[in-house]
Amino acid sequence: MTFLEKDYREIITKAVCGKGKKFTQASHSITPSHRPSSILGCWVINHLYNAKKKSEDTVEINGSYDINVWYSFNDNTKTEVVTERVTYTDIIPLSVKDDKCINDEFDVIARVTQQPNCLECKIASKGHKIVVEIEREFVVQIIGETKIAVRVDPSSNNFEDDEDDWDYELTDDELEQVEPDFLHHKD
Repeated sequence: MTFLEKDYREIITKAVCGKGKKFTQASHSITPSHRPSSILGCWVINHLYNAKKKSEDTVEINGSYDINVWYSFNDNTKTEVVTERVTYTDIIPLSVKDDKCINDEFDVIARVTQQPNCLECKIASKGHKIVVEIEREFVVQIIGETKIAVRVDPSSNNFEDDEDDWDYELTDDELEQVEPDFLHHKD
């Protein structure tokens, strides 16, 4: 029996070899330049992140974002926006793993399912700091090389028969559109 006569063939391909998901809530303390009277608004912008495989069963995401807090001060007579850049590291466990990967070279795909956003923004009990509660969520996939077995159809060995399927006939309308004098230029 030859290699081509086997019922199955092994194919090496890239496939998802691991998946994970993590929801995170974080608390950040921001110190404005004035003692706040009230919070007028809070938003998160400029989210940046990158992901890498940390260990056999975890992915590490390093990221940052800006927290902007609009607050009033001086007995609610003046306002100001304070901005603080926050960095974070999330370790995401892989809940699905395929141990049959061929090598140790992986691509990591990280997708944000919940962009960092403000859940709550309040003045701390001592009155000078602002406490911001943030949520975020990631889904990660590990892409690696693996082997798959594919069943071979023994009747499909003759590929030349497929060429007959490409035989098309011209219709009368198509024949009428043919320009017989296409090589001569008209001036």
